[in-house]
Amino acid sequence: MITSVLHLWQGEFVDDAEAGRRLAGLLELAGRVLTRPLPTDVVLGACAAVSRDLDDPASALYGRLAGQLPADEAADVLAELATALTREALERKLRRELGGPRPERLTRPDARETVYEAWAPVGLLVHIAPGNAAAVAPLSVVEGLLAGNLNVLKTSSSDSALALDVLAALGAADPSGLIAERIVVLRFSSARREWLQALCGPADAIAVWGGEDAVRAAGELAQPGCRVVEWGHRISFAYLTRQAASADGMLDALAADVCRLEQQACSSPQVVYLDTDDTEELFAFAGRFAERLAKVSDARQAPLPGPAEQAEITTVQQLARLEQHLGLTRVFAAEDGSWRVLADTRCALDASPLHRSVWVKPLPRHAITATLRPMRRYLQTAAIGGDRADVAALSRAMFAAGVTRVTPVGSMLESYEGEPHDGVYALQRYSRRVSVRAAGADFRTVPCLDDLTAPPVLPPAPDTPLLGKEGVQRALATLDPRHAHLYFHSGGSTGTPALSVFTCDDYDNQMRAAADGLLAAGFDPARDRAANLFYSGGMYGSFISFFSILERLNATQFPIAAGPDHAMVAEALVGHRADTLFGMPSYLWQLLHAEADRLRAYGGIRKVFYGGEHFTAEQRRVLTDDFGVEVIRSAAYGSTDLGPLGYQCVSCDGSVHHVLTDLHTLEILDPIEDRPVAPGEPGRLVFTSRARAGQRLERYEIGDLGRAVDGTCACGSTVPRLELLGRYGDVVRVGTYFVNYRRVVRALEERLAYHGEVQLSVAPGTDREELTVRLDEQYAPDPGVTRTAVTTEVPEVASAVEEGLLSLSVQNVRREAFERTPTSGKLRTVVDLR
Repeated sequence: MITSVLHLWQGEFVDDAEAGRRLAGLLELAGRVLTRPLPTDVVLGACAAVSRDLDDPASALYGRLAGQLPADEAADVLAELATALTREALERKLRRELGGPRPERLTRPDARETVYEAWAPVGLLVHIAPGNAAAVAPLSVVEGLLAGNLNVLKTSSSDSALALDVLAALGAADPSGLIAERIVVLRFSSARREWLQALCGPADAIAVWGGEDAVRAAGELAQPGCRVVEWGHRISFAYLTRQAASADGMLDALAADVCRLEQQACSSPQVVYLDTDDTEELFAFAGRFAERLAKVSDARQAPLPGPAEQAEITTVQQLARLEQHLGLTRVFAAEDGSWRVLADTRCALDASPLHRSVWVKPLPRHAITATLRPMRRYLQTAAIGGDRADVAALSRAMFAAGVTRVTPVGSMLESYEGEPHDGVYALQRYSRRVSVRAAGADFRTVPCLDDLTAPPVLPPAPDTPLLGKEGVQRALATLDPRHAHLYFHSGGSTGTPALSVFTCDDYDNQMRAAADGLLAAGFDPARDRAANLFYSGGMYGSFISFFSILERLNATQFPIAAGPDHAMVAEALVGHRADTLFGMPSYLWQLLHAEADRLRAYGGIRKVFYGGEHFTAEQRRVLTDDFGVEVIRSAAYGSTDLGPLGYQCVSCDGSVHHVLTDLHTLEILDPIEDRPVAPGEPGRLVFTSRARAGQRLERYEIGDLGRAVDGTCACGSTVPRLELLGRYGDVVRVGTYFVNYRRVVRALEERLAYHGEVQLSVAPGTDREELTVRLDEQYAPDPGVTRTAVTTEVPEVASAVEEGLLSLSVQNVRREAFERTPTSGKLRTVVDLR
């Protein structure tokens, strides 16, 4: 494939004639494409795939692009692109510039109000790329994609095909085709006026890189209302206090900034200002700096300037030499012409001829704003040399003058992820802030309007082996400390407590997603008064997570935590008029029964949101009939290692949950074989977390069983649903038969109307295994009745007993006698003593 003579149009390489024909329909194309939203997650996934190829010198893409770059620049340019396209870098950019990783979604900035806001694409975004920075063009288009725009990139006909090939690879990395349809790359000379007019005429925004002439030309072509985003040439400088100017290390660092890229970057220093108005001090400093520049320059071979550039250097240098006779200047220059320091007693900002040419001028700090402000449209970076107080005070003076960026001396050309460019965030310039104010009553349980329109577009699950808990724990040994901010322990209900590690951004992202789920479940942060009764301490995550979730909802909350003093907890609930409880079913059940008289008399508990376990149908009936609870719903479906996985809406019954597709991709695999089940069939739940910076959990077997629920939910949401069917551990092999804990519970509930807790205990016995069914003595019938119900309704148990393989017994015990996990307080449903 020869791309040097082709254009790229929506994933297809076309020739000049075809590009010209399609260009005439650009306005209609924009209308069609922009009706289909582009999820940022799709862009992040494709960029990450291209980044991996650019980081691999053995990849075909790397080889193709390296061949289009000068040999001494190829590695650096491709490394720059690879770093910029990583998921981590782009997610950080989205957070900095648009407030979060999914800025395109219409969500509620204040959960107490039914007002929805989002960042929407500006529309048809034209990029006019520079010819002197290979990485700028594709990265500008990536920014346009993150904002959801239809992007048309204009490059010079003399440019290499690097931008075209990078963007073609980006489109190919997206199986949905949404990225490819939003990219057009045209390579033609700016002398083709008719193409420029056809390109810019229908544009909603034009991002133009270049000098004043390029910006002016784009402005003339733009229609009224079109946003012209100028990324023009800028001037940068250094400013040194007297103390900083006396340090050789400071001058060496400044000299290095002068030599880097031959001052071709907008952030390169062209002037060095000294905090003085003394001419002799200025000239003395210029001489010392010339010595340091000579040393640094000699260690870095300077490329020869072109004829026009050399002519400008000679003209400026000779004029400065002439002005020496007037006492205005002093020139220090290398004999071989490789560098020059031009000291000038006049403080006005001047552009240098570059190529290691730098002005040295006086500028007392009290005159900074007055002197520099006339050039405010061109100012970019100021490197300040001074102590902490100097940096603080001088930064403010620089900003008042028009500077947009302050750095230490020696790092003027360096940047950081998410840094503003020329004083603005690019993604905001490529976007519009839109809002919907909805009628309150109908929308209180709708966290995101997009969920009502179409199913989410999700990337496919990765083609990797399945991951288990042991693999996750082993991977922690090599986790980068940069990604290890927040540590949690699991409750240990399925074995040894496991460690899970999050970045702060990961945690925040998950808590916001779970908060949206809680809105869908019927929690009303404007009215409900929530008591957080989850267990805390021991690095367990439930209590702190729900504290964070309620905080993000701006809800009224009482962080009481689960504790053995039920009277104290009940007193707090009544005293603070709490009407909504959050906690484990087993703890809430204990609390409500231990303080039944006080809480019934209070009568204010209206909602219960639970996690970690489930209430049975009989327990729900007791909560409703005896305690007046109106809403009983799952607070979230989740795990310590993966975080929140699903949520219930007001129309979800039993164990049905919507999947948090903002965070995860779900697969349901056959219980025995590693293949997808048929739609609606039960299987193992396997999650891939797409929103974790460090601890990558891909195709993780969580240990739960479930099935997909087809169709649109009655709540109107198109987000996929699943029905939880228990855990692998709920099935225990005893007496050669497999006994399902849930089946035993259902038998007792349906046959005996039992609504207490149930615990199975399995022991080896002397001549046969022993299965003990433990029930809450407050609700349990006679043990004989229970035994009959179990053997009648659970045929596996009946067969094992009849064949002499199993001894079955029933114990009615006090509620405190049930075994629970010490950290979370969860009921251990099956206690295996073998």
